[in-house]
Amino acid sequence: MEQSQLIDEARLAEVLRKPLLKGYHTPDGKMCVMEAAAYISGERWSDAPECVCPVIRSFMISWNDSLPADEDRGRLLKPFLAQVVNTKSTSEAEERRSYMAIDWLIRVHTTRFLDLTDDLKVHAKALRDLDEITDLAGVVAAGEITSAALSAADSAARSALQPTVEWLQKSASDLLERMINCSV
Repeated sequence: MEQSQLIDEARLAEVLRKPLLKGYHTPDGKMCVMEAAAYISGERWSDAPECVCPVIRSFMISWNDSLPADEDRGRLLKPFLAQVVNTKSTSEAEERRSYMAIDWLIRVHTTRFLDLTDDLKVHAKALRDLDEITDLAGVVAAGEITSAALSAADSAARSALQPTVEWLQKSASDLLERMINCSV
């Protein structure tokens, strides 16, 4: 287990005044959420601070980079900056956290999107009704239901997108024909 690190309050205040950005940055004052965590904990510049649990780090980097705006990153991620410092723990804690993330992804995140389409709501319910995923056996048990939901969602998306795909293919053919026939 890593030794606890103190949070530099002056650096934390500085970070809270600046936007959190998408991606990796050089030490020029611009930073993503994990670079900010390394900075406030006094670690070397990195998006992989030693004081943060690798599972939490991966989750936060993914969330940071998927948010559409700096304002969203600030609103959603800054409140956790001081809390993620010193989360590095045991391999057992990392494993438990990883199953918590898998459980959320399958039983919460995925179901919210499946609920957007009436034909997929039955799959959303099946995923929500799964027991909490706390170990590999839970992942395996969720596998068949998750695969069925994915297959149904893929089929629904393809059906919904088919007219757009066909229109774009026709448009691309028209463009190619115009480019071939274009003379200067």
